[in-house]
Amino acid sequence: MMRWLLLAFLLIPAIEIGLFIWIGGMIGPLWVVVLIFLTGFAGVALARSQGIETWRRAQQQINMGQVPTYEIVDGICIFVGGVLLFSPGFFTDTLGLLLIIPFTRMPIHRYMLRFLKRMAENRGGFYYRRW
Repeated sequence: MMRWLLLAFLLIPAIEIGLFIWIGGMIGPLWVVVLIFLTGFAGVALARSQGIETWRRAQQQINMGQVPTYEIVDGICIFVGGVLLFSPGFFTDTLGLLLIIPFTRMPIHRYMLRFLKRMAENRGGFYYRRW
């Protein structure tokens, strides 16, 4: 897990810098800055509306006496997507949009539910390897 995290911390900024240079060369640096601000504001607004909708669904599930499992995973996806949209960059904005827009969030959501189910079946914990 740590290897993947380290790779992500090295690879994602390199991708972002490359995209900034490439897109800046096509549309100009001023428009790149404008796009960064627009995607940030639009992303926060979209994450907020999706988060409120998910919160309402979770409250309905609780009021009916059910555990809002689906809504919890949905909320995690929306939160991570909002953070990615708020961070400057085109690659992270794309990933953030995939996590916030409901129809693109579904495959990721299903994968997370399967992963969490496997975790619960494995006695509820992560298996750590010693290095």
